[in-house]
Amino acid sequence: MIFKQFVDDDLGCASYLIGDEISGTAVVVDPAYRIEQYLAEAEKRDVEIVRALETHTHADHVSGHGRFALEHGVPISIHESAAAEYPHDTLRDDDELEVGEVVLRVIHTPGHRPEHCAFAVVDRSRAEEPWLVLTGDSLFVGDAARPDLAVEARDGATDLFASLRKLGELGDGVEVYPGHVAGSLCGAAMSSKPSSTIGFERRSNHALTIPDLDRFVDDVAGSLPPRPPTTDHVVALNRGPFVGAPAPLEQLDAPPADALVLDVRSADAFSAGHVPGALNVPVDGSSFATKAGFVLPLDARIVLHGSADETARAAIGLRAVGFLDLAGRIEYVPTPEQMAPAEMDEVERLLDTGEIELVDVREANERDAGYIPGSRHIPYRLARQAAQNGLAGGKPVITICESGARAAVAASVLAANGVDARTVLHGGIGEWQQRGGELVKFRRCGC
Repeated sequence: MIFKQFVDDDLGCASYLIGDEISGTAVVVDPAYRIEQYLAEAEKRDVEIVRALETHTHADHVSGHGRFALEHGVPISIHESAAAEYPHDTLRDDDELEVGEVVLRVIHTPGHRPEHCAFAVVDRSRAEEPWLVLTGDSLFVGDAARPDLAVEARDGATDLFASLRKLGELGDGVEVYPGHVAGSLCGAAMSSKPSSTIGFERRSNHALTIPDLDRFVDDVAGSLPPRPPTTDHVVALNRGPFVGAPAPLEQLDAPPADALVLDVRSADAFSAGHVPGALNVPVDGSSFATKAGFVLPLDARIVLHGSADETARAAIGLRAVGFLDLAGRIEYVPTPEQMAPAEMDEVERLLDTGEIELVDVREANERDAGYIPGSRHIPYRLARQAAQNGLAGGKPVITICESGARAAVAASVLAANGVDARTVLHGGIGEWQQRGGELVKFRRCGC
């Protein structure tokens, strides 16, 4: 048996190549849009990819199944309730797909989405019982999937409760390989570990240790990560006609007048000089594609600013979350705009005199643990809407987070939308506290 896990560290997505070296055949489960990695592995293993399987219609990243079908004639399989608009073979509960001596057994596990399936993998050269299970977006290592992306959250959670119990009936030694690891917005508390076992998850995963349905629904549906604005767009791409290979990223001398410049260089480089009106999401920062997806308008023509390597990596990340039509890249262009970073002593002084609006751009749970008195809370992902709705009554704005990364993104978005904004570029709430600054904690009702 051939088995290979692929993890996109930026999005926290996992996909799989499974095959049989004797028959020389393999399948890909939940392929990413960048399919070159699977083709290279198949060539290395001397196998042919004969099918692509989807656990469900993904909402957080563009699938590569269209490229496999269009470029390599590979058939696609997905559960019959997915309402897929592309040519496909339907999957049903208990179906078995044979790849030589390897068998993938379909386990219908609705909850995250109605069509969701897991795949129990049997290597008949070893035994007739499953060796591992690909749980997709149902059971994660240390967590369970969010239930609100396709149906009402409580309805999804009710289905998820039954699906997790079905997976829990597998043997203790069956290895669990999920569709996501830490870094994904499809779960709130998943581990960064790439795999586990059914027995370990049954004993330690909170989603499997809650015996009561009502309590489970309250727990799973009650506290959910923010829903990315790209969700519906990505679902439509993955459900609709096949999406083919991207066009090459064109080198431009200057950005078109109607384009939005996304500066993917470091925050320091952006502060020192950038194209007027540009947004800054550094490609070398964590969760680049997720952050970009939150702050970029879906209908924007996007030009990338950075080195050839930076813009190439940024293009991969943006296309993964549905920004497929990139207008090109720029590198050596005038960068007259600057954004001087704010130092902490300056923040303290200006906040005390009421000369600035200090905006805390962290998420609510982070802010609840301790925030600077007098600061305003606007998560970085809502900066554009805040600017468009009016902000700070004309006062200059300084943004702050834990380390400076999200604050820098937010400041660039605010500035591009006409707000006089700067950021605490290196440091944040922790540094404020280390300097002896006061923090206020907030306890929400029911917590």
